[in-house]
Amino acid sequence: MESRKAVLRQIRKLAESRVNDAVRLAFLSEEELGELAKLDLSAVAEFKRSSNGTVEVKFIDRLAALQWLMDRAEEDPKAQRLYEALEGAAGQVGEEK
Repeated sequence: MESRKAVLRQIRKLAESRVNDAVRLAFLSEEELGELAKLDLSAVAEFKRSSNGTVEVKFIDRLAALQWLMDRAEEDPKAQRLYEALEGAAGQVGEEK
């Protein structure tokens, strides 16, 4: 049961993750790479920087993470409450814009 809770926590973290640190990573110079350990890159699925400086970042699919939580919510009332909380938080973020 504890592993299920850990998975739900991680999926929730992915669904709520921000991309700010990934953007910061794209602009780090080689001298600043020591800052890498301080960055939250949980939203990043793939990161590429070419020799000419071009950066390509692919992020996790938040919609897929929320869909997974919704599917679990149908099976577990506690997961339903988690999904509803995330949905409410997403609405609040949308209202701030």
